Amino acid sequence: MTFDDKDGHDDERDIVLAAWREEGIDGRVERWDDPAADWAAYDAVVVRSVWDYVGRRDEFLDWARRVESHSRLLNPASVLAGNTDKTYLRDLGLPVVPTHWSSEGLPEWDEYVVKPAISSGARDTIRTTGRAEAVAHAAWLEASGRTPMVQPYLDMVETEGETSLLYFNRRFSHAVRRTPMLSPGKSGADHVRAELRAPAPDQVELAEKVLAIIPQALLYARIDLVRLPDGTPVVIELELTEPYLFLRYEPRAPRNLARALRELL
Repeated sequence: MTFDDKDGHDDERDIVLAAWREEGIDGRVERWDDPAADWAAYDAVVVRSVWDYVGRRDEFLDWARRVESHSRLLNPASVLAGNTDKTYLRDLGLPVVPTHWSSEGLPEWDEYVVKPAISSGARDTIRTTGRAEAVAHAAWLEASGRTPMVQPYLDMVETEGETSLLYFNRRFSHAVRRTPMLSPGKSGADHVRAELRAPAPDQVELAEKVLAIIPQALLYARIDLVRLPDGTPVVIELELTEPYLFLRYEPRAPRNLARALRELL
C-alpha cells in the first residue's frame, strides 16, 4: 500500500490494514516517492492516498509504470493515467454533467463551477454566479497550461445530494450521499461527511455501464453521480486513483475491500 499522508489525514488507513490482516494479507505503508522502497518485494502495490500527485502527475505516472514492471499495481498504471486527467469525461460515451472545456463561448448558466481537469479536493476550483468571473478563472487556468472544466452548478446537490457508489473488484459494496463540497462554509476536507444510502436502480444501471467500458482490473472504483434538473442521472466524476472509500459508513465495506484484494492477488 502506498500513501502520501505525511500528516496522518487518511483515517481509512488503519481500517484497511486491519481488514487485510483478518483476510490473511500482510500489508504495510510506503510513500510512493520514497527512493528506498523496494516495490519488487511485494506481491501487489495498492495505491491509496497519493494526494500530492496533482502537481507531479508525470512523475507519479512514471513511478506507476516502473512499479508495474516489478509488482501487481492496483489500480493499474494505465487506469491511473486515464483517470488523473478529467478530460476522460469527454470520451466516456455515457451521460455526464454538461461540461465546457474552454474559456471561450461559455454557455449561459445561472451558476458556474470552474476547475482544472487535473485536480483533487476542489483545488483551484470556484463556484460563481458571474459569467465574467467564470471566464476569467477558465482563462487563468489556460494561461497556466491547464485545461479548464466549466460546468453548471446543480441545485440538486443541496437536496438529493451527490451519490457515490463504491465497487470492489467490480462488485457493489455500498453507496453514500456526500456533503456538497462547494457549499458556503464547507472546505475540501468535508468530502468525508456523508450518509449511507441505497442507490436508485437508474443510478446502479449507469454506474455498471461505466464499469463495463473499463477493461482493466479494478480493485476499487468510486462512481460519483448527480441528477440533472429533469431527473436524469449523470456521471460527475469517476474515482479510480485515490478515492476516499467511506469505509466507516458500512460495517462490511472493509472486509469487502480485503476480499477483493485477495481475489486479485
